[in-house]
Amino acid sequence: MERMILTHWNISTGPENIIQYPPEKQFPPKELFLKIWALHELNQESSIIEFISEDEKNCYLSIIQRFEGEIYFLVLVYNQNEMVEDIIKKSPEILALISKNLIELINTNKITRTISEAFNTIRNYSKLDEEENLINFFQDKIKFTILEILRKGVISKDDLINILRHEYGFSTVNIDLILISFLHENLIVKKNVPGSKECYFLVKDLSCTRIPPKNIPSEQMEEKILKKFKESLKKFYFNYYNLSDFDNKVIIHTVLFNKEVFSLLKTLRGNYLTVNDCLNILNNKEELFNELLEKKFIYETKGFVYLFSDVRFIKFSPYYIIENLVDRYHKQEISLNEYITHLKLLTEQMEQLFSLDYEIV
Repeated sequence: MERMILTHWNISTGPENIIQYPPEKQFPPKELFLKIWALHELNQESSIIEFISEDEKNCYLSIIQRFEGEIYFLVLVYNQNEMVEDIIKKSPEILALISKNLIELINTNKITRTISEAFNTIRNYSKLDEEENLINFFQDKIKFTILEILRKGVISKDDLINILRHEYGFSTVNIDLILISFLHENLIVKKNVPGSKECYFLVKDLSCTRIPPKNIPSEQMEEKILKKFKESLKKFYFNYYNLSDFDNKVIIHTVLFNKEVFSLLKTLRGNYLTVNDCLNILNNKEELFNELLEKKFIYETKGFVYLFSDVRFIKFSPYYIIENLVDRYHKQEISLNEYITHLKLLTEQMEQLFSLDYEIV
């Protein structure tokens, strides 16, 4: 994505550009916004339209938003070679949320910072695969904190902001932009309930675990070495308890907090490597290489390295929250409507008898 433009549609004079990011370039010509407006008029059933310029170099994605009786466009400018369709199909609600968030801040001193954050949020989703996005829930301190708060059950937007500000010291938080990643991964549901505005409900929790390598290197190993490798795998995973707090911390700090390690494991999924190749990926950190051997993430024999423990993410239904909801309701920390709404969201997942309540990513 090249840039993001926020434009107001004046009924009398037409398009009025408000702000763009990055700010260096000139705004596109007025004729472009007139064409975008015309496409919105022809496609009123959809709030998002795509427009390809006549020179076919740029593609424009426009989200129309009405606020306090006025009409605005959030226009994303892409190169023709970029995958715009992925964002349109997977994240229309996220684009709508971003545009609404920006428009509400037009007359405040937060608009410049917010459009910068929004631009980088969308651009990062375009570049990262799902695993890399999920890592951020463990690497980003505020996202991990929010996940911990949501695990206690339903919470309103105002209460979430107050807890983050007063208990954790996150004073300049744009909560809407941060929660986009939770919505994008379908971890939360945002709903208004009677008596409570903008509540968030955790419907899928996120964890990580070790799993055996998908492909056993049968053809690359000598028979005796292969037998020993398989015996080591059986012994390790027979005794492996994936809910261990200790092992969870090992995974998080050894793998998820280290891009080099995660990159090595992903590479080893495809094929074995030499010790030297592994050290190159780890920037020649021999101590880190030895730590991965000791903690059974990799297996080395005769100068070749194989994947021993892959690390994958698990999305699962957080039924444990039901007990938290009962306790919080009795303590009058949540209303009856909040309690019932979250309970219903969770029990609906239970009733889907023929579907798994977890997903390995």
